[in-house]
Amino acid sequence: MLFNDSYKTIESSAEGIFRDKGSKFIAYANPIQSEEEVKPILTNLRAEHVKARHFCYAYRLTPDRSVFRINDDGEPSGTAGRPILNSLLSEDLTNVLIVVVRYFGGTLLGVPGLIHAYKTAAVESIKASAIITKTINDVYEVQFDYLQMNDVMKLVKEENLLVLAQNFDMQCNLKFEIRKAQLNIVLGKFDKIEGTKLKYLQTT
Repeated sequence: MLFNDSYKTIESSAEGIFRDKGSKFIAYANPIQSEEEVKPILTNLRAEHVKARHFCYAYRLTPDRSVFRINDDGEPSGTAGRPILNSLLSEDLTNVLIVVVRYFGGTLLGVPGLIHAYKTAAVESIKASAIITKTINDVYEVQFDYLQMNDVMKLVKEENLLVLAQNFDMQCNLKFEIRKAQLNIVLGKFDKIEGTKLKYLQTT
């Protein structure tokens, strides 16, 4: 299998709403980069919706979509977090947190009703989102002599590399971002320029 160097996420926060038998389900979809972002979002929603009964959520993280978590927050097991997660899975989204805030309307919806309500609210929030595709990029630094400047800059231009920082002194260095799929080709071309030293920094 070819390494997939892109993933789908949402551009910015969005919300969706579903009502059933007096209960109101408000779904908030948020783009996130790490698990640390989940708690503050939940805290803000709890402060905003003081009278709400449940704050159920699901999220997926990392470009390979390997990290996920669900939380039913007091609803019957499997009726809230899992349907929310399924809405992310069916759109193949990652780096997204969806929290569904429930106001109880006095009438019990039963297990199928709850599953339907949480899923529908989550789907509505995804529909309201701008879905974007991001590429997985590696950040490298290349060091070279001033004399190699033309060759290096030509390669940067040819391969359309995103330059993050540059410093041209007697010893020059250039920090750039490169899409994973292009990696081997570009690194091979840098190897052909005499006197260049490459250093891997991080993956974004």
